[in-house]
Amino acid sequence: MPSFLPAFVMFALVAGFTPGPNNLMVASSGVNFGYRRTLPHLAGIIIGFPVLMLGVGFGLGEVFQRYPLLHEVLKVAGSAYLVFLAWKIAFAGAVQDSTTRATPLTFWQAAAFQLVNPKAWMMIISAITTYTTPGANYWWQLLVMVGVALLVTLASSNTWCLFGVGLRDLLATRPRLLRAFNALMGILLVGSLIPVWL
Repeated sequence: MPSFLPAFVMFALVAGFTPGPNNLMVASSGVNFGYRRTLPHLAGIIIGFPVLMLGVGFGLGEVFQRYPLLHEVLKVAGSAYLVFLAWKIAFAGAVQDSTTRATPLTFWQAAAFQLVNPKAWMMIISAITTYTTPGANYWWQLLVMVGVALLVTLASSNTWCLFGVGLRDLLATRPRLLRAFNALMGILLVGSLIPVWL
């Protein structure tokens, strides 16, 4: 077993299961749309996050070091998009049935969101700079980390979605409680930006 693996797994579990944009959005989607309709959103996160990690590991991070303005533009765009999503979540209406026009994020929307997800960037850059060493083992370490990230993202996203699904029946018959839940999820989503801007 690689020597960095236990420490990285602990980091990945803590970072993956704590509240952040992905987890809050799939919990809200689980409440409002149910598990089956949230599956494309889940798949977009589960695939998109490790692909982003691989991209950063293969040099996207170097691009941002050379062109810091690009990083700032993505940071602002990501924050604005997150505030927009938080607004939509906070003011979502009643629990949605299968005939409603409202829809959860698609696979491609959720995967593309990883590019502007501030928590994802912080986690990935921290992980790669902390748990890899330059040299011959770097690529092996990166691939192991991407595999762990895939498994942790699979587990954490599904856990948060199922948490939302578990609340679905309770909130479906209590509109005031549902509005309060959606407002709380929207506020927490905006709150997840605080570490990015501090």
